[in-house]
Amino acid sequence: MEVQMKPGPAVTVIFGAAGDLTHRKLLPALFNLFLDGWLPERFAVLGIDQREMSDDAFREHLKQGVDSFSRSGKADPKDWSRFSSHLTFLAGDFTAEPLHAALADRLNQADQSLGDATQKPVHVFYLATPPTLVGPIVGHLGKAGLIADRKLSRVVVEKPFGRDLDSASALNHLLTSVLSEPQIFRIDHYLGKETVQNLLAFRFANGLFEPVWDRRYIDHVQITVAETVGVEHRGGYYDQAGALRDMVQNHLMQLLCLVAMEPPVSFGADEIRNKKLDVLRAIRPILGESVDKNTVRGQYGPGRIDNQQVPGYRQEPDVAPDSATETYAALKLGVDNWRWQDVPFYLRTGKRLPEQSSQIAIHFLRVPHRAFPESAGPSWPPNQILIHIQPEEGITLRLQAKRPGPAMQLAPVDMHFLYKEAFQSPSPEAYETLLLDVMRGDATQFMRADQVEAAWSLITPILTTWAASKPTDFPNYPAGSAGPQAAEDLLARDGRSWTPLPDAPPKSPQTPEQPPPATPGPTS
Repeated sequence: MEVQMKPGPAVTVIFGAAGDLTHRKLLPALFNLFLDGWLPERFAVLGIDQREMSDDAFREHLKQGVDSFSRSGKADPKDWSRFSSHLTFLAGDFTAEPLHAALADRLNQADQSLGDATQKPVHVFYLATPPTLVGPIVGHLGKAGLIADRKLSRVVVEKPFGRDLDSASALNHLLTSVLSEPQIFRIDHYLGKETVQNLLAFRFANGLFEPVWDRRYIDHVQITVAETVGVEHRGGYYDQAGALRDMVQNHLMQLLCLVAMEPPVSFGADEIRNKKLDVLRAIRPILGESVDKNTVRGQYGPGRIDNQQVPGYRQEPDVAPDSATETYAALKLGVDNWRWQDVPFYLRTGKRLPEQSSQIAIHFLRVPHRAFPESAGPSWPPNQILIHIQPEEGITLRLQAKRPGPAMQLAPVDMHFLYKEAFQSPSPEAYETLLLDVMRGDATQFMRADQVEAAWSLITPILTTWAASKPTDFPNYPAGSAGPQAAEDLLARDGRSWTPLPDAPPKSPQTPEQPPPATPGPTS
């Protein structure tokens, strides 16, 4: 099915509209889409929450969020006036029939004002609510007949999608008992980031890279999502989740799929998702004794971030003082297929690390023969491709070049591509891209039920083993450090090391006392 670039008429219903996600992410995203001309001419946004609020108070609350968090800065009064006229509010109990009856009336009114004889509005139901409310809300939407139209009714579900394989399967069964799979949009905001989407273009639109994208040329792959923040106001949730559930099962596994997937025949949603599913099914399970060998968990203690003293995880609000929840996780995975056999994939994520950075590092094999004289340098690192997801979006190709001068001396240099420099325009926020895709009906960047369950089938045995053997060394890394020593050992046993994060680039191994050589500017 060909997807239209600009969607037709749409009504977006947000359950949990007075909450933090709507305030910080969803409404700023919708407003930016409006400013950039991507929203349909005929649209409406209906916010639903349990506390009473007038339409004007609701609009003012959302404007504060736009002014504080929108990439476009504070809203121009004229632009906000035009946009906010499409915002209305409805108060009620999410799990009570009167609310859904009132919602049906509002949607009928919106259909009459936005639709016409040739085109009815799409209804998007965004569940910005705790996971426990997903089932009851979807059930009431079904009873009220509000999601019966399988073409025009869509439900967006935020993570977490379960806590393990059994709960994820139960949630999928609940959703598919009322909805068809194409109606369900399981959102992972990482998949909406511009660089993540560009990874497909980088691999499959350039004849330069795909021929060497396999075990013949690549030594290993590292995927890192590092955060400087602690658990902030999410201590109660996080202490029941941990890094493995919160980040690895969804974000990092999806990034691994994009790196490892086979070339698609087309860019249809199911074709892309089928290729990702093939990767998940090819990953070698980590079971029993291999858990200790191939995984690392950590928890931060007190330390310093940006020269400020910060508490340890167990001192955070709403966290148990003897908590065994991991705030750091690292895994070594293998993909058992022709392309990736014997190429390890190292994944790591953690809180209270020294830099905020998300990146994918592709490490190529070393050159097989040293043709240069010893004076060129005792050693030089192999080529790398660094795909920067945040905070700076871009791609770096790291290679060797001759230093200026009469002697043959080699030094690493970087060729950079940065979005903000190459295109002279800010990248859209992830939620902008994904909300627009929901309105279009494009599910390419959303997870299907079988993908979710395949990822949980890999993670659940690790969770089970960790739960059965409580850590005795927590906390095992201070806030502001690079993580537990065991994570360094995980790669050191294979003769490898973690790629330094962008704000701490490696120095030339030949002349460590000298500053790194100048690198070329951005290339197109």
